[in-house]
Amino acid sequence: MIAKSLLVVSPSQTVKDALHKALAAEADITFFDHLRSAFDHIYNNIPDLLLVDMHGDQKAADLLRTLKEDPLFSHLPVLALLDTGDPQPDWQTLPVEDFLWQEDLERDIRLKVMLCLSRAERIVEANPLTRLPGNISINRQIQNRLDQKIPFALAYADLDHFKPFNDKYGFSRGDEVIKITGRLLLNIVRNQTQRDYFVGHIGGDDFVCLMDPELIETTCQELIKAFDQIIPSFYDSEDREAGHIQSQDRKGHIRRFPIMGISIGIAITNRGVFSHYGEITGIASEMKHEAKKTPQSCYRIDRRNRI
Repeated sequence: MIAKSLLVVSPSQTVKDALHKALAAEADITFFDHLRSAFDHIYNNIPDLLLVDMHGDQKAADLLRTLKEDPLFSHLPVLALLDTGDPQPDWQTLPVEDFLWQEDLERDIRLKVMLCLSRAERIVEANPLTRLPGNISINRQIQNRLDQKIPFALAYADLDHFKPFNDKYGFSRGDEVIKITGRLLLNIVRNQTQRDYFVGHIGGDDFVCLMDPELIETTCQELIKAFDQIIPSFYDSEDREAGHIQSQDRKGHIRRFPIMGISIGIAITNRGVFSHYGEITGIASEMKHEAKKTPQSCYRIDRRNRI
């Protein structure tokens, strides 16, 4: 079983020692003294659970609200640690799923963490590899924007020649490629805009992002550049130098496959009238298939006027 990732925000050594003693054997725990300093880590390595010492960070409530307003983290379970004298959480204003009193820490911490994780697994659909939202969240985000008539661009990306790579090098290395692709996409989108964006993982090597139409082409250009720079490092040196691998195709025949690329199809709402998420995702998928006709990484954007 893969260890769950737990991010603990507390300046207290007592809290850190108690968490390490109770959960180190079955969880991958990362510690930060303050929530503000943990933000970059959270964005780059989305944890399975966030535990925040509210008494040790006076601005934690505001920061939590900011974090949970981001669609990417709206379902991230948060366990609040309260000290004697702290008020019990106001569930209407403080976005936490559960809380634990400091005096009960050693007795109840393992039970509370496991309960939050179990509850999250039942109600949250996120890809276990990338921790990015999956199909239900993706479709909901697209439909909400369409219903509110918010202009946006939808980019649909997948990897070229991923299956032969996975067949030759194995699932473990293939999983690393999937994880780095999700991380690249998320970081590049975030560097372009801090608001009104969404990144999702459809499954396998398929990803989507929603963002301002004015930023989508620059984002895709940066993603392609970063992907093409990083991906060769996942190949053995002799394959990297040769520029290809030998692996089986879908018919079981051995053939050469070039270094993986990424193909991206883009659809924009202000270039057409869409009422259902299936319509715009269909256009983005069509453009992705057009991009795949080019040997190297590229994107194709639907520029047809559909009005």
